[in-house]
Amino acid sequence: MSDYRREESSNVRASAAKLAADRPNITHQANGDEQRYASANYAMNFTKGLEHDHDTGLITNPQDFESFRTAIDEGYIDSFTTSVSPSRNKQRAWEAPTAGLVYELQGPDPQAVTMAPAPALGSMELAYEMAEVYELALLRDVPLTEFNDATANASVQDAVTRLNNIDYAITGDEGRPRINVNGDLTPQTLFRGSSPGVEVGPYLSQFMLIGNDQPSDPGVAHGKIQYGALQIDQRVPVAASQDYLTDWNTWLQAQNGVDLRDNNTLFDPSGDRRFITFPRDLATYVHDDALYEAYLNACLILLSMGTPFDPGFAKLSGQGELFLNSLDVNANLSLERHPRQAAGFALYGGPHILKLVTEVATRALKAVRYQKFNNHLRLRPEALAARIHQASDIETTFPSVGNGFSDLASAINPTVTEIMTANGGASALLPMAFQEGSPMHPSYGAGHATVAGACITILKAFFDTSCIFVRRDDGGVDKDIFARYQSGDIAVEYTPDATGANLVDDTGNAFLTLEGELNKLAANISIGRNMAGVHYFADYYDSLRMGEEIALGILEEQALCYPTDPFVLSVPTFDGEVYRIGQR
Repeated sequence: MSDYRREESSNVRASAAKLAADRPNITHQANGDEQRYASANYAMNFTKGLEHDHDTGLITNPQDFESFRTAIDEGYIDSFTTSVSPSRNKQRAWEAPTAGLVYELQGPDPQAVTMAPAPALGSMELAYEMAEVYELALLRDVPLTEFNDATANASVQDAVTRLNNIDYAITGDEGRPRINVNGDLTPQTLFRGSSPGVEVGPYLSQFMLIGNDQPSDPGVAHGKIQYGALQIDQRVPVAASQDYLTDWNTWLQAQNGVDLRDNNTLFDPSGDRRFITFPRDLATYVHDDALYEAYLNACLILLSMGTPFDPGFAKLSGQGELFLNSLDVNANLSLERHPRQAAGFALYGGPHILKLVTEVATRALKAVRYQKFNNHLRLRPEALAARIHQASDIETTFPSVGNGFSDLASAINPTVTEIMTANGGASALLPMAFQEGSPMHPSYGAGHATVAGACITILKAFFDTSCIFVRRDDGGVDKDIFARYQSGDIAVEYTPDATGANLVDDTGNAFLTLEGELNKLAANISIGRNMAGVHYFADYYDSLRMGEEIALGILEEQALCYPTDPFVLSVPTFDGEVYRIGQR
């Protein structure tokens, strides 16, 4: 390396370091429930894997939680074995409790981003989002195609009515806003999330269903994605139509860290697969996904379609033509069109994007682990449902709780009543889609949602998000692609048929935008975890935006590295604004 290159390389690193150092200082704040209910054996904190009392469902010994908290703050992996007293029957390990203490050399430091305090016990926001998780469990086997305003499905309509009758505004005046119509949910906006375009068209993003056009298998309705010489099938295993942890003893085993997962009974013995048709199928997808896989799949689909890149740097990828001045015979200057002779690959092309859309995931996971363990330590919905179930015993044993859990149950009583009926009349426990219940780490933030926010932001940065999903005549053959509108284009969308065996196309509806379908994909994956019973709405909402912030920081630093062909990115955010990256 020449001395000049060495110096310039050092300057770029220094500029990236200064960019990171100049980001605003942030303060990490929790909701105070850890301290507020410490005398009630930390009733509002994540305690899975510690020993729990049979009668109340709270931890038996508060010192166990305190040693757990100390190990988290000290940050040494061995301490969780040598200094923390786990349940006698614990079989599952706590997952990456020290990841938020490491450093990063790209993008924001894991502790340079944060999340607002989670909804606290006594707030109507907590009551509402607990009602949402309960309602999702009740709708787990209702077709996702019924989540629309034309539905005749009584279960969907009843869920909308119960949620709209809760005394809580979903408009953003308090708490985190949902997509709504005049301040109310409708079947079309139910559980859609909160970003532009998620309310348009089918519940599922097209990227969770379609494949890409292949020489040996044209069209997208086959649902197979070409992955080099291999194929990815969008169909998921069919899970048994059964809910878990609705009896007290099994619930208690799960809280004590017993590994209850059994794939021999979790899935239908037929071994069948289908397109995601029910919320249970979406829960199955997010049970074992590789976190970034849905976004890698989306990227592969978009690249194979030749989807236009962001106009700010499309020319760098070789898209379009170059206009050059030329001198004609009469000595006049004119413009000539020339195909570009240099194209993107390792830089500004497919491999560049594919690498980035996966690379941001590890940064997102480290940042969210700091929020989960070091900051919030929020209990999972399965534990909060147990507090409702045992409210009387807990409030009698620990007067410091007051009527907190009874009041929570009262605020969402119609929903709790429906859950108790579904559970046979005696239990307010949350029916879980997973045999083992939630993972072995706290609820807030959500790893899936943070990764979704980061990966989707990369896709929105590189591709032209104004593209729409169209059916276009391509030499006498219909072709479905994301593209800029041309006269004659037809809007198209896909949903599974009643059995989930095939995709059905529908044309002539509103155009689905790339921005909306990417936002929808992030919501599907994140809220799919809520469908399983392991997360709340706030976990989706704030984690998504933290992941976005991480990806934007990485892109800002990468932009410093391109001195000869600088580019400018215009990135639509999850709140509907546009963030500009590049030349300043």
